[in-house]
Order: sequence, then C-alpha cells, then structure tokens
Amino acid sequence: MNLRKIIVWALSMAMVASMAIGFSGCGSKSNDKLVGVAMPTKSSQRWIQDGDNMKKQLEAKGYTVDLQYGEDNIDNQVAQIENMISKGAKVLVIASIDGSALTDVLKKAADADVKVIAYDRLIKGSENVSYYATFDNYKVGVQQATSLVKGLGADTKPGPFNIELFGGSPDDNNAFFFYDGAMSVLQPLIDKGTLVVKSGQTGMDKVSTLRWDAATAQARMDNILSANYTSAKVDGVLSPYDGISIGILSSLKSVGYGTGDKKMPVVTGQDAEVASVKSIIAGEQYSTIFKDTRTLAEKCVKMVDAVISNTEPEVNDTKTYNNGVKVVPSFLCDPVPIDKSNYKLILIDGGYYNETDLK
Repeated sequence: MNLRKIIVWALSMAMVASMAIGFSGCGSKSNDKLVGVAMPTKSSQRWIQDGDNMKKQLEAKGYTVDLQYGEDNIDNQVAQIENMISKGAKVLVIASIDGSALTDVLKKAADADVKVIAYDRLIKGSENVSYYATFDNYKVGVQQATSLVKGLGADTKPGPFNIELFGGSPDDNNAFFFYDGAMSVLQPLIDKGTLVVKSGQTGMDKVSTLRWDAATAQARMDNILSANYTSAKVDGVLSPYDGISIGILSSLKSVGYGTGDKKMPVVTGQDAEVASVKSIIAGEQYSTIFKDTRTLAEKCVKMVDAVISNTEPEVNDTKTYNNGVKVVPSFLCDPVPIDKSNYKLILIDGGYYNETDLK
C-alpha cells in the first residue's frame, strides 16, 4: 500500500469513527443524576413551595433538577415533559395540570425507560405511573367538613344552618376525594335538616371550580347570593382550597358580610397559604388544612432515590388510588387542620412561616 492509499484509508477510518460517535449521541441518553420536576402553576403559592422544596432536597442529595411550571396550560406541560425526556432525565416527578392528558407523553417516557412519580395529583389513564406521593385526600375533606360543622356549632345545636358547597377542579382527581370526604360528614346533617343547602347545588357536576380559580368561585358565589339570599343569610361555605376561599370571601364582603351585625359565614380552605392564614388571623376565613410540602417533598425524594437505585420505595397505601388502568402504589402524608387557635403552634413554631410572613 503506497503512502497516498494509506492516507486515504486513515481519513476514511477517522470519518467512520466520527459518524459512529455522532450517531451514538442521537436521541435521549439516560442521566442518573437528572430529575425532571413538572409543576402545574406559579399562580398558587403552594406550588411554588412544592417546587422549591423538591429542588432543594434533590440537589442536597446530588441530583441535577430540571424544574418547570406549566402555568395551567396542558400543552406547555406536555412539551416540558417531552424536553425532560430528551435531556435524559432518569425520573420524572409530575404534578399534573390535567391528570388525564398525559397518556401519550408518558408512553414516550416508558419507551425511554424513564420512571414517573405522580406528585400530589394522580395521573389517570396510564400504566406508566410507577408511584404516587400525596396527602390523605379523603381525610382532607373530612377535616374541612368537621371544621365547618364545628365553626357553625352544628355539632351541638339543631340548626338549621344555611350552607353552600364548593368543589375543586373536575380535571383533578383529588377534588373528588376532598368532596367525598366532606360529604361523609355533611350529608347525614343535611339529611337530618341541621344543614340546608339553600341553592340546592350539590354534587361535583354542579359545585366544581375549573382550575381552582378564585374568580370563577367568586362569580358563582355572587349568583348564589343574588338568587337565594336576598332575605336569608348564609351561615357557612365549604371551600376546598384557599384560593377559592378568597373568591368566596370577596363575594360575601361585596354584599355586606363581615360588617355591622352581618357576621362573616364560616368558610373553610386548604393549603395554609399566607393570604388565607392572614385572613384567619383577621377573623374572616375560619380555617384551612395545612399540607406540609416539606414532608411531601421528603417522601417523594426518597421515592426518587429508591427508583434510581432499583429498590422498592416506601409506600403506605396499595388500594386507594386506581387511575383507571392500575392501582398506583402510594405514600399518603397526614394533613393538619388549622384555625385561629393553633396556627401559631403549627405554622410558626413548626418553622413553616416566620411571624413577619403573617403580618
């Protein structure tokens, strides 16, 4: 072989090697240190805290975190998840905007051998959900209703007390658990006549609030008040979330509740958001349910660790959360009711908020 042929042969081999390297880099490559975290929106203080806690705790364990917020746009969230898969995320932690809209993208995750942990909102209609980290959502509803009954005095007085019911977003599986848990407490008292839903609006098909939106809740409360309470008064409102509670309270204030002798009704909530805790301190909102996002993030991070190390994560529920395709093994954290009597002990002494946060 002469020198010219040797040079040509060497260049050809170098080109083949370069092409092989290039092709091997095509597509997604798994990265054991990359975790994708998809959160629904920054419009709620609660989800900002969830994202921050997940990122902080994962990074403390040496993971790289791709944290994205879908801003309540399903297409945005799907694109974000697809991008996480392309980057080579080993595990996806997803708090879905619409729990039934991720089937196709989760198939892509499974094809790339990416495991999925549903975070606080169950992902429905997909077999490609490995685990679920959440709170005991039925218990949340029980606690909300129990707080409403206590605030009204309906546990000791015969009534009747006029109440109205609000539910969460119909595309969030948790909303149905909250409502069913609450009605397990309220329905017997409604049947007995102690509680009266004056508008007649019951059932999630009538009381749900799309995207948990405060303005939607306020508009519905406006309509309820004008149609049913021109002469009667509303005594209590079951609200499943603090943002919805703010909308309800705005509606009530607009017709004079909370002034003079027109007492503010008992209004419940959930998530212990700063604005609502301030409202509780001020004597407007009656109660909320505290879901410690630090604890939920801790349990979820342990799940991520176990999945990446190919061991079984800790779960405490293997029966409740059927997503329509499979029962998803779950870890349920405990919610805590908060009102004016215990907010300081639980939220401030517990280190979740500083006193200055609630001024």
